[in-house]
Amino acid sequence: MQNHELKERSLYLDKMIAFQDTEMIKVMTGIRRCGKSSLMKLMARHLRESGVENKQIIEMNFESMNYLDMDARSFYEYVKARILSGKRMYLFFDEVQRVAGWENAVNSFRVDFDCDIYVTGSNAYLLSSELSTHLSGRYIEIKVLPLSFKEFLDFHGYILSEKKSPSGSVHKRVMDADGDSYDIRELFSEYMRFGGMPMLADVGLETERVTAALDGVYSAAVVNDILEREKRKGQRTISDAVLLRRIIMFLADNIGSNVSATSIGNTLVNEGLLNDRSRKRKPAVSTIQAYITALTEAYIFYEIKRYDIKGKEYLRTLGKYYIVDTGLRNYLLGYRDGDSGHILENIIYFELLRRGYDVAIGKVGGKEVDFIASKADEKKYIQVTESMNAPETRERELLPLRQIRDNYEKMVIALDCDLPQPQDGIKIIKALDFLLGGA
Repeated sequence: MQNHELKERSLYLDKMIAFQDTEMIKVMTGIRRCGKSSLMKLMARHLRESGVENKQIIEMNFESMNYLDMDARSFYEYVKARILSGKRMYLFFDEVQRVAGWENAVNSFRVDFDCDIYVTGSNAYLLSSELSTHLSGRYIEIKVLPLSFKEFLDFHGYILSEKKSPSGSVHKRVMDADGDSYDIRELFSEYMRFGGMPMLADVGLETERVTAALDGVYSAAVVNDILEREKRKGQRTISDAVLLRRIIMFLADNIGSNVSATSIGNTLVNEGLLNDRSRKRKPAVSTIQAYITALTEAYIFYEIKRYDIKGKEYLRTLGKYYIVDTGLRNYLLGYRDGDSGHILENIIYFELLRRGYDVAIGKVGGKEVDFIASKADEKKYIQVTESMNAPETRERELLPLRQIRDNYEKMVIALDCDLPQPQDGIKIIKALDFLLGGA
């Protein structure tokens, strides 16, 4: 994608600009193909538009064959040869973890030159490695996710507008560049089905093309960022590609469900998913946990802990996992109908992360609250459900929230809700209003 075709992602670009020309190294992390490289280009374009000269900007993408054999020393010398005396330099390093010892080179740039540094990486190992030792307190992590529903509409050429009715209520409308109107629920169904990987705006929302594109994402994330990384580290902890695939499929099929390494191992054996001639016994719990950790480090799955609201402590057992992109889940499991409740929950979870919340599952007595979303002095208790129209569903979703005795905001986010009126001080919000309006 060329610069003139880049789509703005102000949520992330604004963070990058906020730390421009500080000594903090800007580290963009996230799953492969979620848009980190485009954000680097957007930032470089911003600099040029602000008057920075081309020769002050050094851009290196380490997935290019041009830099295939670089080590830390040749990396350092390459950049050093391009540093302009008396000029502030802007250094952009894409997928920098592919260079052995890159941390030493990047730290040296910070020490030796007048420069502003931006790096990307597709594995959390980037930050758990020597970077944190060399750069303690000197970097800011910007966590990049696939497109939100609002971004999805923009990337695919739809224009969102609002219109007030005579009664004063606000109705959202979606149109394309030709002025044709679209049903917003149908577009949300496409988002739930195909997900928010930015490159789908180029390939189009046709199942075969989307499947091919997501196959590339999966292969890059699993092969390059898990299996190949293990080889580069000289470790063989994650060496069984079949076991890795089985665990991925299990987690994808159980998003939003309480799981543990033990329950995964038991299920894989009980359902005959590991019964082949090469396997004499069930994989150890520690092995399964190592594979799960590798999947979270590659930003494919995100773990969410449980929090005892009354006891005010995190619980060690039975967390949940959400997949970074619902399109990736459908690619893995097949584009099947149903399970939209868990998919909606998955989408809301990542929307909360985009908005800067720390998110946990809430436990109150014997009940569970889907999400506790916290930041600074703000806290929200959130239930997510497909529909709030049936009386029994309303009661089920409201009951855990009623049992919470503090005064923080409580809400139910529902895809379908005929009467979105507060109940006992608990807000009822339509999911599309939440996703498109920032409620």
